[in-house]
Amino acid sequence: MAMSTDPLAWLTTLEGVPSAYAAARDGIDVVLRDRGLRRTSPETTAESLLRGAHASAALEGSSSSLAEVRAGTGDAVAQDAVRVSAELLSLSPLLSRAPLQALARIHALAASASLPQEQLGRPRDAASADRLRALAELLTAPTSVPALVVAAVVHADLATAAPFASHNGVVARATERLLLVGRGVDEKSLVVPEAGHLALRPAYESNLRGYADGGPAGVHAWVLYAAEAYAAGAEASPLRRPAEDQAAE
Repeated sequence: MAMSTDPLAWLTTLEGVPSAYAAARDGIDVVLRDRGLRRTSPETTAESLLRGAHASAALEGSSSSLAEVRAGTGDAVAQDAVRVSAELLSLSPLLSRAPLQALARIHALAASASLPQEQLGRPRDAASADRLRALAELLTAPTSVPALVVAAVVHADLATAAPFASHNGVVARATERLLLVGRGVDEKSLVVPEAGHLALRPAYESNLRGYADGGPAGVHAWVLYAAEAYAAGAEASPLRRPAEDQAAE
């Protein structure tokens, strides 16, 4: 029997994964459909990106509140994440066509205020360059695996391999969001996967450690965790929770 040439196909044979991802996709689709008479607008997308930038910055060590990030008074890490979010969606075609260039640009945006020019978008060393090339091959290879699973694996790979000199978590979470846009899960970027991870922060951090060190069992646990995070990210959408509701919290 010929071996599968789809490097991620094995993930969809793991216990609980197909059902978890079917449920996560259903949850996202319900939020995206459940708009009543409200029309989605560029402002809704902008609000989702802003919430994502706040959550990603918090996971990277920022102490700024969402209100401060919205007002433009967040700390340096928050400003880095907002800078990424402002240009992120324009990189969707590049991520599918030339993923190494897209990843380099995301890092350059995140780190432009803190690293010297020669380190922006550049891998830390030869091993990091190899890891990024392998990831680029994964992103351009045909796959039958659900886009949410691909996004989860790419996120964990970037976060744990840490191929850049800084801001690897911000890059990983931005790339995850961009994959959901580019692969048709959430074309207008209205769900907030970063907020899902922040809501589940202890599980997020422990499962990333497991992904890095736990072999196939760690990968399995991360993939199952990520399905739960995507469901939480759907609930954090401005379609489900308008900005005024969040501001009241």
